Amino acid sequence: MQGKIIKGIAGFYYIHVEGKGIYECKAKGIFRKDHVKPLVGDDVVIDVLDETRMLGNISSILPRQSVLLRPAVANVNQALILFAIVKPNPNFNLLDRFLIRMERQELSTIICFNKQDIASVQEKETLRKAYETCGYRVLFISALENEGVEEVRELLSGKTTTVAGPSGVGKSSLINQLSPQANMETGPISAKIERGRHTTRHSEIIALGEKTYIVDTPGFTSLDISEITKDELGLYYPEFAAYAPSCKFRGCAHISEPHCGVKEAVETGAISQVRYDNYRLLYQELKDIKRYS
Repeated sequence: MQGKIIKGIAGFYYIHVEGKGIYECKAKGIFRKDHVKPLVGDDVVIDVLDETRMLGNISSILPRQSVLLRPAVANVNQALILFAIVKPNPNFNLLDRFLIRMERQELSTIICFNKQDIASVQEKETLRKAYETCGYRVLFISALENEGVEEVRELLSGKTTTVAGPSGVGKSSLINQLSPQANMETGPISAKIERGRHTTRHSEIIALGEKTYIVDTPGFTSLDISEITKDELGLYYPEFAAYAPSCKFRGCAHISEPHCGVKEAVETGAISQVRYDNYRLLYQELKDIKRYS
């Protein structure tokens, strides 16, 4: 029987099998011998040991299409990053850190801003201008009022999407709108998988429909990008690519060099000032890490 790992904790794996439900399984010893660890998101084959109690063993892991390291999830097709427009105001530095990480992992990303029902037109347009010029799909929704949720659902259809964002931006509200039955379905097994009603402590996959899953991840307040170098940083700002060839100096860092195509694009408004200011901050941060390490 084939299914997808939706949760893994304390050596137990919870496998969603379409049309059947959720099986509690352990991984066979061969995986430890081969130093292979099943991941949330893995498509697996299971041997059913007890159909009534829905217990089994994972017998094999099907080939992975992709692997994310943070959080450790397999077979993710895209990311949806959720921030609030207001209350709390978006932390652009944190948002850019997430986008850098997704660019590094070559994962397409949708930026979704929640709480549009209490935001001004100007606040929305400022965000749209800043991030659509980068090539990202930008959505504005109100999870509370169920506005824009159907557009989100369409973009998720047929894919496995990791949904992430800071605490307090409405991630749980959006997930509940996308999957109203999620709480009811997980209720009977909540004690097993330790899923809190309002707090996500581990990465968990929720089935939305046929071959459509979302990965609910713990909220974050910081994001480390120290694995990249200052010289790599510009590669993860996709809007720089069109203007970097105009730089006078090869290997231009777009910081203090004269005749820099990227800085000129910032001056004309072709590149967001907010994005560029964050680039400078992150460049200095990475430079300092190298200096003091």
